[in-house]
Amino acid sequence: MLADKDAAANLAVRDLAVAKRFYEGMLGLVPVDAEGDELIVYRSGRSLLNVYRSDYAGTNQATAVTWEVGGDIDGVVRALQAKGVRFEHYDMPGMTLDGDVHVAGGMKIAWFKDPDGNILNVVGG
Repeated sequence: MLADKDAAANLAVRDLAVAKRFYEGMLGLVPVDAEGDELIVYRSGRSLLNVYRSDYAGTNQATAVTWEVGGDIDGVVRALQAKGVRFEHYDMPGMTLDGDVHVAGGMKIAWFKDPDGNILNVVGG
């Protein structure tokens, strides 16, 4: 029923202006729609990312959005670092840390947070 339908990620934020600076200025996303001070919709590849104002912003303690960046994850991480993104380091079984990138076999993951504490990551190999 839904397998062939597009889905969108939803991220709650406290202050849309602060989120706008992060998602546009640091991550390079371009807004495709907005509803005043309540919602900004970004396109990322073929997906949509709805960033909306909520009193519950940052309460999710798990990864909210993953970007598949392929073999250039190290370059993407460096580019994000140059924009001021700070990466999270986690102690996870079976993973080693190479700078800011967690490595498990051929998979590489780098986690970071937005200004509200939403956990985001880039994945490649």
